[in-house]
Amino acid sequence: MARQTVVLGAGMVGVSIAWQLQKRGFQVTLIDRRQPGRETSFGNAGIIQREAVRPYPFPRDMKTILSVLPNRRVDIRYRPTGMIKAASPLLSYWHHSSSRLYKKIVPEYASLIQLCLDAHAPMIEAAGADALVRREGWLEIYRTPEKLAKRVKEAEEARDLYGVQFAVLDRQGVAEKEPQLGEQIIGAIHWLDPWTVADPGGLVAAYAESFVALGGQLVQADITGVSQQGAQWQVTTATDTFTADDVVMALGPWAGEWMKPLGYHFPTFVKRGYHMHYATQPDTRLHYWLMDAEVGYLLAPMNAGVRLTTGAELDRLESPADEEQLGAAESVARTIFPLADRKDERAWKGARPCLPDMKPVIGPAPRHPGLWLAFGHGHQGFTLGPATGQLLADMMENKPPAIDMAPFRADRF
Repeated sequence: MARQTVVLGAGMVGVSIAWQLQKRGFQVTLIDRRQPGRETSFGNAGIIQREAVRPYPFPRDMKTILSVLPNRRVDIRYRPTGMIKAASPLLSYWHHSSSRLYKKIVPEYASLIQLCLDAHAPMIEAAGADALVRREGWLEIYRTPEKLAKRVKEAEEARDLYGVQFAVLDRQGVAEKEPQLGEQIIGAIHWLDPWTVADPGGLVAAYAESFVALGGQLVQADITGVSQQGAQWQVTTATDTFTADDVVMALGPWAGEWMKPLGYHFPTFVKRGYHMHYATQPDTRLHYWLMDAEVGYLLAPMNAGVRLTTGAELDRLESPADEEQLGAAESVARTIFPLADRKDERAWKGARPCLPDMKPVIGPAPRHPGLWLAFGHGHQGFTLGPATGQLLADMMENKPPAIDMAPFRADRF
């Protein structure tokens, strides 16, 4: 008889885990309050980031910290109440961003990133989603030669250590790729490996449809309880109760709160973000995904229009939206590319699920047999969902995973 498994959370991570398990012969029920890919996975930049071998550290130099304090930067904003609530994990995040600890974290993190394209590829094929995916990389654009040169050095190290491929573009090279960009952009790094997705939520939905086609069950309902009953697990919703041999916790930014009733207190926090879609001026077109690296926002030619995504906002998960950061990013973006009117009534708001050492939890819960954890992917849940699915499915089948999973164990906190 197939092992009964319930996966909680239908973002990229949860859907990918459900797909992998169902394909391997488990009988999987995937539960979320919303349709697949409609929460955090819906609002991201839509890049499968094979180049992102280094996680985002907390700023350690005093110059950067002082520049953040006035709370006017485009790449990072904060609210004091949110900072106070998350003070302990943020202090730990700062600690893990020291050069000594960060140097150890990078190769562990990179081992996950290196799996991302090979993990997405069979799911894209099975889902018939190739039309959503482009394999032309993306552009990280710069305004000053000094900062471009520093980033090129980092790119060369990533190439030498982790096989990251890139090309350096001068002003003429940038103009050939994006003729409408403003003259203040003097060069770029063209990251060649990553794939871009014109509808991120649509890709997650396509993966979920493939999961159902494999025989999986998709349930849209509010989860009301998760409890262990002897050797089995019970998951209750507003209308049903599901009994399972295994439960997978993949609830993204909500996972930390759901783990507390089971006696686990992970130091989770969130980095919130916003997006808005725009029309373009007549006879203009954005060809590539563009990261304005020295300012801190991204423009992406999505199916819904040109999507502008913001940097990080440090605040409580459920705090009301504050669109000032988006407005600041939009003002800068209009100086480099001819955006036209907004296409959405209001900005989309989401939250990236983070842990202080910048690595996700992937693996078994320390004290509860049959409970499996997969959350805390920070900025890269969209990139790492399928790789996480493969690795966790291997662990659940007692097979050796492709990489060392010790750095991602739950009991490291």
